[in-house]
Amino acid sequence: MDGALEDTARIARDLIRIDTTNWGGGRANGETEAAEYVEAELRGLGLEPHLYDAAPRRTSVVARVEGADPGRPALVVHGHLDVVPADPANWSVDPFAGEIRDGMLWGRGAVDMKDMDAMILTSLGDILRSGRRPARDLVVVFFSDEENGGVFGSHHLVTHHPELFAGATEAISEVGGYSIDLAGRRAYLLQTGEKALLWVRLVARGVAAHGSRVIRDNAITKLSAAVARIGTHEWPVQLGATTSAMLTGVRRLLDAAPDEDPVALIERTGIAAGFLRGTVRTTSNPTVLEAGYKHNVIPDRAEALVDVRPFAGQEDAVLAELRELAGPEVEVEIVHHDVGLESPFEGPLVERMVGALRRHDPDAEVLPYLLSGGTDNKALSALGITGYGFAPLRLGPGLDFPAMFHGVDERVPLDALAFGRAVLTDFLLEA
Repeated sequence: MDGALEDTARIARDLIRIDTTNWGGGRANGETEAAEYVEAELRGLGLEPHLYDAAPRRTSVVARVEGADPGRPALVVHGHLDVVPADPANWSVDPFAGEIRDGMLWGRGAVDMKDMDAMILTSLGDILRSGRRPARDLVVVFFSDEENGGVFGSHHLVTHHPELFAGATEAISEVGGYSIDLAGRRAYLLQTGEKALLWVRLVARGVAAHGSRVIRDNAITKLSAAVARIGTHEWPVQLGATTSAMLTGVRRLLDAAPDEDPVALIERTGIAAGFLRGTVRTTSNPTVLEAGYKHNVIPDRAEALVDVRPFAGQEDAVLAELRELAGPEVEVEIVHHDVGLESPFEGPLVERMVGALRRHDPDAEVLPYLLSGGTDNKALSALGITGYGFAPLRLGPGLDFPAMFHGVDERVPLDALAFGRAVLTDFLLEA
């Protein structure tokens, strides 16, 4: 089977089979084996990669590739090696088997983001084995711990090894450059920004007591009410520059009225709405609950984790509203905070990304996109590096691609991987 498998799919499959599950909070299987696999691939291309451990088994890989014009600022090309957990009981395949089925590669990381890791490696191979060079110096990085906000990955390297990124001004990574179907028209969402990240913990306290007593001061009851208020809160619609530009393109492609409600317009995009709903409003989703230890014991403490994604610069206002929603008897603690980013949909790098996509898909439209989640570009921004999402994939109209991110039965089409390899190769030769 290996002989018939295109190299990008083979490498992505191999990486999926290395379980790099990251539960967050410092609990993870670790990325060391995956980092060593990537290191070997890079050495096979004649490069000199280096491994960096932020903590035991929390390994990132960095290599520098000399460009045809080393006088130009360097470009950071980065992926991450960790993945979120996957419960095999919910999947139709083993999430860490890297199974090939129905023309797709299945497994945790197939989309987020061992597919892009593999595309980076095969694109570099196509360039270097042919005796060519990328247009400019590349800083190629495979980070650990992205799914935990980069504490043991991108933020660690930026803080402790900023020299690795010397001379770099721009970066590309995940969650952008993929296609969506708009009423039979294919368009690619090029990620030029991402929302801020605000992970909070809700803490409620009460009286520990026997479960048969009448107890009004119940920590779980207080927490549950706060979680319900925050989880169902309807944040107002807000349209920044990136989302406004994206919606202008969507209106044109769907032949919608100029004054059509933006939320209604997004719902008309079909499957793509799974990506786009979060671009127009703050989101606050409860994700973890923890309380109690015995059926007949009322606990004196209950906690919940909430994943909040505000727009850049609105974190303080959103946090103040969260505290109002939680109520006076529930504490709101910040677990992790990171910046939001937004760059114009213009300039030489954007033009080259658009050009590379259109060479391989001439009839496609390319639209700017504000990511509702986040990437390691947040950490790189502390060094003045402008980041974009460009992991090019041409997808069929029937695949619910938004559901693949952190979802069940994560999978990516094999032909999309080959497409991404070709587009990324052309881009790196001109970027």
